[in-house]
Amino acid sequence: MSANPDGSPSGRRTDPSLQPTSVSALVVAALVGAALGWLLLGYNQVFYRLTPLPWTAAIVLFGLAFAEAYLAHNTGARIQRKPGAPRVEPLVVARYVALAKASSLVGSLTGGFAAGVLAWLALEPTDAAQSDVPTVGTTLFAAAALVGAALWLERTCRVPDRPDREDDGSDRPTGRR
Repeated sequence: MSANPDGSPSGRRTDPSLQPTSVSALVVAALVGAALGWLLLGYNQVFYRLTPLPWTAAIVLFGLAFAEAYLAHNTGARIQRKPGAPRVEPLVVARYVALAKASSLVGSLTGGFAAGVLAWLALEPTDAAQSDVPTVGTTLFAAAALVGAALWLERTCRVPDRPDREDDGSDRPTGRR
């Protein structure tokens, strides 16, 4: 009848395994963000009621990107068990993966929003719009850095292909039946 343990007839996978972040999900999030950014500023002349855009988004995104890049570098060495690197707890790695997946989506959405706003500002001939271009451009760059660092962190949290110990290839019984 069915190969699935829960008896469901569909051929879909039912185990709760975590899949890598797909590029299509990031592209869709960026496109939704870009559409929101463009529509928000274009609708009812919202831009003209705003004060100059703050730099806080870029600063926060760069801070998160730096933190996740540091975690990726540190965690990669610990998972590969390089000399001098302490062991890493599996629950910590699971938390890092959740952080990386969420950060890549947030960075993609924010980057898309910034790209939509930047495109709108590029078409706006006013001095106020031109003065906000560096802020929005930096935010776009920071969002891209966050997506890159998050994907790096997610990649370093993968289980290595080689066995943990060199002598695991022996003919010893494993205790499993």
